Amino acid sequence: MPALSGTVRKVLLASPRGFCAGVVRAIEIVDLALDAFDGPIYVRREIVHNSHVVRDFEARGVRFVQELDEVPDGATAVFSAHGVSPAVRASAVARKLKIIDATCPLVTKVHLEAVRFAKLGYDILLVGHAGHEEVEGTMGEAASRMQLVSTVADAESVEVSDPQRVALITQTTLSMEDTRPIVEALKRRFPAIHVPPKDDICYATQNRQVAVRALARRAPVILVVGSRNSSNSNRLVEEATLAGARAYLVDDVSEIEPAWLAGIETIGITSGASAPEFLVQEILRRLGGPAALEIEEVVTVAEDVHFPLPPEVSSVRPAEGAALPVRR
Repeated sequence: MPALSGTVRKVLLASPRGFCAGVVRAIEIVDLALDAFDGPIYVRREIVHNSHVVRDFEARGVRFVQELDEVPDGATAVFSAHGVSPAVRASAVARKLKIIDATCPLVTKVHLEAVRFAKLGYDILLVGHAGHEEVEGTMGEAASRMQLVSTVADAESVEVSDPQRVALITQTTLSMEDTRPIVEALKRRFPAIHVPPKDDICYATQNRQVAVRALARRAPVILVVGSRNSSNSNRLVEEATLAGARAYLVDDVSEIEPAWLAGIETIGITSGASAPEFLVQEILRRLGGPAALEIEEVVTVAEDVHFPLPPEVSSVRPAEGAALPVRR
């Protein structure tokens, strides 16, 4: 297979990039569940927003469904990393499903904040994107007390019952740059608004955005590896563009247009928090590999975060030498 470009001589690789701790945990949960339980494993929605991860698991017999009514009574079902609403949990109990919860602990933290503020009688303003699975799950925790704020215009027009009892929470995968003016508008309108002691935008989302901005200062073109429905991957494209680079979201090497790289000597590559590293390595090979390229890791922060597995699978160990299929 021919190389992508004869002009690219240097590749800047963002570090950190790719899988975050929540994604690693979710993928490992499904991987171990395949060994631990008989019969098909069902996953509500995509376990993480990446087409390659989903296809790899489908090839191993995992069945992805939109809603739990597609799962036979008593079967084993996994909740995705994006979380679910209390109504979905209640449905699982009523159906006597064997549930394994792969919700990212940082998403669970936002859910718990919503529950706490609702119990205290606060109006809750959730900064997020309509239709995103994480937002749907979070809204379900306190639907009667929560309003979604997606834009500065929303922030300027939203009304609350008591301006002295307002709380702010956010979707974990948002752009820090896009969120800032929304939050500033809400703080201006509601000076007493209660914000979490720590930013709800997850550490991995923030770290990858900082890293892609560092690439954009040095490379005119940035390739972001991630699927179209990955919120955090789309935000990386936005961050790189705001920093002055031309940025393109690609699911894998097959989506790269050679014209993007024509006449370009240095490019940057990063990947969203749900994108497997082998996809980045495939791009490097198509660009000519180490023999033809100068490859530099641009390190902006070191990550060392790990989340424990749920008890349903924590005692299961993969076969000797086994590895997750998405870690090629």
